[in-house]
Formats: sequence, structure tokens, C-alpha cells
Amino acid sequence: MADPTSSMSSQLEFFEVPSPCIGVCQSGPRGYCKGCFRSREERLYWLQVDAATRRTIVAACVKRKQAAVRRARKTGTPPADAPTQFDLFDDR
Repeated sequence: MADPTSSMSSQLEFFEVPSPCIGVCQSGPRGYCKGCFRSREERLYWLQVDAATRRTIVAACVKRKQAAVRRARKTGTPPADAPTQFDLFDDR
């Protein structure tokens, strides 16, 4: 008999995982993009990886950005000059 939870663990993907790119393509001191916090390899292979890998990459980017903000606050240095996604659409 088949495991009833096995079908529940594989979720159908209806929407594509969007790229975290915000159009600021510059490498920071740690080798990650200043705009999206992806590594060079993550940017290079984005279109070739599956949705689960993309979600893993996005989660890593969020953690990297949070760590960069914490480092900037701790050292008293201003955060990177890269705009956020919201800054790009701000009409002020």
C-alpha cells in the first residue's frame, strides 16, 4: 500500500519562482551581488535550476542580506549603496 503522506509532500508548482535580481549587478566584498545577494554561480545557473533550488537560493539571499544589515549596524558603517526593490519603484 502506498504511503498517503508521500503525495502530500510533493506540491504542484503553479507559479515560477521569480528572480531576486533588482538590476544592481555589482559584486560586494564577499563575492555576492550587492543587489540580490546571490553568488556568481547562483546568478549564472538561475535559469537552469529547478523551483526547489530557486527557493533555497532565495532563502539564502534573505539570510545574507540580514547578516549584511546586522554587520553594517554593528560596525556603524552605512549599508551598501545598492537600492532595494522598493527604491526602484519609489516615485518620491
